[in-house]
Amino acid sequence: MAAVSKIKTYHFLPYKYGSELLLDIGRIETLNHYVLDSTLHQLSFYEIIFIEEGAGTFTLDENKTVITPRTIIFTSPGQVRCWEIEQKVSGYVLFFEKDFLHLFFSDELFLYRFQYFHQYSRPNDMQLSELPFVKCLELLYGIEGEFGQLQNDSNHLIRSLLYQLLVLLNRYYAGVYNVQRDTYVHPDFYRFRSLLEKRFVDDQSVEAYTKMLNVSSGFLNKICRQFSGLSAQQMIHYKLISEIKKQLYQNKSSKEISYEFGFSDPSNFNRFFKKFTGTTPQQYRKKI
Repeated sequence: MAAVSKIKTYHFLPYKYGSELLLDIGRIETLNHYVLDSTLHQLSFYEIIFIEEGAGTFTLDENKTVITPRTIIFTSPGQVRCWEIEQKVSGYVLFFEKDFLHLFFSDELFLYRFQYFHQYSRPNDMQLSELPFVKCLELLYGIEGEFGQLQNDSNHLIRSLLYQLLVLLNRYYAGVYNVQRDTYVHPDFYRFRSLLEKRFVDDQSVEAYTKMLNVSSGFLNKICRQFSGLSAQQMIHYKLISEIKKQLYQNKSSKEISYEFGFSDPSNFNRFFKKFTGTTPQQYRKKI
């Protein structure tokens, strides 16, 4: 895979249906905008991919998912991705802007309550058996049907179907990976996840986040382990490594990246990267 200096970004089209609608659905086989794009690209919105048929691989950041029937893939804004198709892929793509839910639930932490989004320590995909997959498809048919005859109150109906689907998927994901399934964990955990997404470049110590949250480090570690199985520091490191890998994809030098992420010098950066990945940044880039 050749590294490129600028990764293409696809943005959401909110006025595709006339009035503003921050969610869309489509069949994989008929969407030719960015779906199945074999070059490196990223999205500025959330996406869930439901694969019914097909073969190949889908790479998200550096994680490869083998495309098989009944695979579901979750992507968060800004993740670098590409498709390699071996056999025609069919299924559904559901994509939305975070505001589609935030405006309704008035909960800015809402999307952090689900295990599968903003995930950097567990898989971004899961394989389902037939019955749960069919349950998901039924909700997708409901959303698709509403798009076929949009009315003034359609966004409420679509939102309620999406909400059901997200909760159901969280249950399935928790079952597949044996993790905490309850979407109510202490709100400070969700606040930490949200802060981490926004501040990981400037704040890489647990103390910085405990000050922002006004909690003790012992308490933050306890709730992090309860929900993610990782300590707060491990979560910070996982986030950093996933973002550094994204920069390596874009062919940035170790010097540039170490400066951007606040390392004192490139040798410290190289040591940090090797400690967590087992390879140097240069070796990692060669593998891309």
